[in-house]
Amino acid sequence: MDRSSGFQETEIAGLVIIQPQVFEDGRGYFFESFSQRRFEEAIGTMIGTAMSTALFVQDNESKSSYGVVRGLHYQIAPYAQAKLVRVVKGRIWDVAVDLRRGSATFGKYAGVELSEANKWQFFIPKGFAHGFAVLSEEAVVQYKCDDYYMPQAEGGISFDDPELAIDWKIPREDMVLSPKDLNRPGLRDAYVFDV
Repeated sequence: MDRSSGFQETEIAGLVIIQPQVFEDGRGYFFESFSQRRFEEAIGTMIGTAMSTALFVQDNESKSSYGVVRGLHYQIAPYAQAKLVRVVKGRIWDVAVDLRRGSATFGKYAGVELSEANKWQFFIPKGFAHGFAVLSEEAVVQYKCDDYYMPQAEGGISFDDPELAIDWKIPREDMVLSPKDLNRPGLRDAYVFDV
């Protein structure tokens, strides 16, 4: 069976859901999880060449249990990161918040469920804060970044900022956050990107 691929822009310009072409048979499945050429061609056509030139230099992986909320995170310029996120085990609700100066959707967010079953990926260009909530008993998340982690450039926004009003798809009493993520400032105090 061949599940066809596609690239779908969300309601926020720049955020793209990628649905890879998956080939399944009695042995299991195969899919190409990343191709720089296909990525640049598709994303460049959809959102412009400048935003599609992410050259990924670092791959990260996290394992979390149900209820864990990681985020909302970003790195300030000149260390801002574009990310390509996918789930290899379990399910998450993945969220990106627009922090681009002058954007018509500044302060708005888009979310998508990523899972081992759908094999979708979420492209988040520079200029966004990113976070996710674990919906399954456990989730393993992998994401590519186009710049290296720089602790001195870390930034973040409160996961429960009422101005954002993010629906994390899990009850508040089930949420598990790091002390750092529990004490992030609100959107009004966030770094704003010139992109």
